[in-house]
Amino acid sequence: MSEINRAVKGTGDILPADSYKWQFVESKMLETARLYGFKEIRVPVFEHTEVFLRSVGDTTDVVQKEMYTFDDKGGRSVTLRPEFTAGVIRCAIEKGLVNGALPVKTAYIGGCYRYEKPQAGRLREFHQFGVECIGASAPAADAEVIALARQVLSNIGIEKISLEINSIGCPECRKDYVAALKDYFKNNIDDLCDTCKDRLERNPMRILDCKSPVCSAIAAKAPVVTDYLCDDCREHFEAVKRHLTAAGIGFTVNPHIVRGLDYYTRTVFEFVSGDIGAQSTVCGGGRYDGLIFQMGGPSVPSLGFAMGIERIMLLLEAQGTVLPSVRDCDLYIAAMGDAAQLKATEICSALRTDGFKAQTDICGRGLKAQMKYADKINAAFSAVIGGSELETGKIRIKNMKTGEETEAGLDGVPDTLMSLIRSDALGDLEDAVLGK
Repeated sequence: MSEINRAVKGTGDILPADSYKWQFVESKMLETARLYGFKEIRVPVFEHTEVFLRSVGDTTDVVQKEMYTFDDKGGRSVTLRPEFTAGVIRCAIEKGLVNGALPVKTAYIGGCYRYEKPQAGRLREFHQFGVECIGASAPAADAEVIALARQVLSNIGIEKISLEINSIGCPECRKDYVAALKDYFKNNIDDLCDTCKDRLERNPMRILDCKSPVCSAIAAKAPVVTDYLCDDCREHFEAVKRHLTAAGIGFTVNPHIVRGLDYYTRTVFEFVSGDIGAQSTVCGGGRYDGLIFQMGGPSVPSLGFAMGIERIMLLLEAQGTVLPSVRDCDLYIAAMGDAAQLKATEICSALRTDGFKAQTDICGRGLKAQMKYADKINAAFSAVIGGSELETGKIRIKNMKTGEETEAGLDGVPDTLMSLIRSDALGDLEDAVLGK
């Protein structure tokens, strides 16, 4: 197969047979977010490169190795978004949301782009759902955002998921921690990768997030940030834990979580699963109280999370979760002859206006081929129109599952079909109750 007929490495296609799964998951995500007051926001797929340099951090893997950055035709450096938070905050500053009624609660779904080694659950083009809560400083906000993430996962059918939390403190209490990290890593500098050697002076906390097995092993024995929290950060973290407990949310404190982006402060968290191999984190987030000020806005505390939809789909498959499908075709009308085809077109048009999913032949097939097609698309009901049906003004609607046929007038198809669909749905419900 020629390259032109292959997807670019690190990208994937979502086929029509699978799109209903994505639609279900995405709709549940936004629906659950609305329960907490979060409304959808849509931001551009690319931003000025400086937006990500100032927010994500120039010592992170994302900025150093993974961003798709290029000059546009005007000579401006732009970058395909590697994550959503920076773009949402840029929008909130530009449009004045940070100066209005707070908190501002936003949710998003869309594609992100990172140049990294493709593997299961980690593509170069991937999709995220997430939220940003702008203008909330209380520990209750941390717990609410975590609760939302957990409910999203639960509502789409994710089981056996665990929550890990940590506090990485504020810029003030991190000074002593950073000093301790420098002392520790200097004693191991000869074994660090070249990237981490560069990070040692600029941002040693990034070493904790290095993917190198050697650096990870060294980082595992490094000082932990929770030993260096100031009184305010420690009390905030304890209050977050109390709120999670009050909400009935179990958690484990993992002092090694730092997250991979520089803007995080205080609370950070991850939902992890053991069912999808190395890519165990399906949702991550935390607080970023200094980001809006850092990007040129007022000092407004904020927090959020993001979850990778590809990983969600892998996890649903690994756990054997069956997602509800939708009926693709309520009625397929096969036609014999030009006059019958015109009548089929007329009836389909009326059915679609009434909200039914109706199809008829558009390929010039014979009757046998049309009925085979109706079976392949899983039409719930089918009907045939020929000369005799046109003459009598009557049509027989066949239940494709049971074979039962019901007569209807050509002008009364919508009403008859509605009655049949209701009856069929009640039958399915009865079978489900009886375990058939």
